[in-house]
Amino acid sequence: MAAASSSAFLVIHFVRVPNLACIHPPHRGIFETMTAAADSHADAADDAAAEFWLYGYGSLIWKPPPHFDRRIPGYVTGYVRRFWQPLLTRVSSEDHRGTPEAPGRVVTLIERSYWEDLTDHHDAAPEKVWGVAYRITPDKVAEVKDYLDIREINGYSIHYTPFQPADSAAPPIRTLVYIGTPDNAQFVGPQDPQQLAEHIFRSRGPSGWNKDYLLGLDVALEELSPESGDEHVADLARRVRALEKVVG
Repeated sequence: MAAASSSAFLVIHFVRVPNLACIHPPHRGIFETMTAAADSHADAADDAAAEFWLYGYGSLIWKPPPHFDRRIPGYVTGYVRRFWQPLLTRVSSEDHRGTPEAPGRVVTLIERSYWEDLTDHHDAAPEKVWGVAYRITPDKVAEVKDYLDIREINGYSIHYTPFQPADSAAPPIRTLVYIGTPDNAQFVGPQDPQQLAEHIFRSRGPSGWNKDYLLGLDVALEELSPESGDEHVADLARRVRALEKVVG
């Protein structure tokens, strides 16, 4: 790297794909960008006939979606998880932890090759971005897609990337993911960790305190797997807990 210095998730179609080659827009790496949200709803009948999975790398790890019948821990590679996506109180404000004056922060995925060219105070990141996959029951696929479109509207767009279940014997799964890419208008980018922790500590919205999202994610990641910790998340959580002791 150049110098040391908020509800995201994936939807998974359980399909073995021998060739995951895709078109790469700037700073989107192996993600396949869908040009219209309507594309995610095309052929709902076909979706219902196939296994349909939702992968969460943020609050969905500990806050399950509706209508799932299986939960699997696992990870994606080639990306970095960062609290670089603000959430403004617009359509989905009730789902998040901020206000227009102090928009909360939630996690997004950054393509690792793009992140390596940035100046980030957290200059290390695990190779695996851990999270949880939920299989959605076939008759509820369209309903869950609508739910995700509403929840992820603030700066997130739809992409594809392979997901590896924690069971190393299981094949990778082609996954659909909502991600706030660096070219979206709300993307914040690197920030001093203490300033970011203080911002998260004081931000509050209709869903509650932004710090609860951070601390919940930190605990959930530690419980997933012996290797699922994320130092960026853990460091921010330590700073927020220290602020709690001082401020009360």
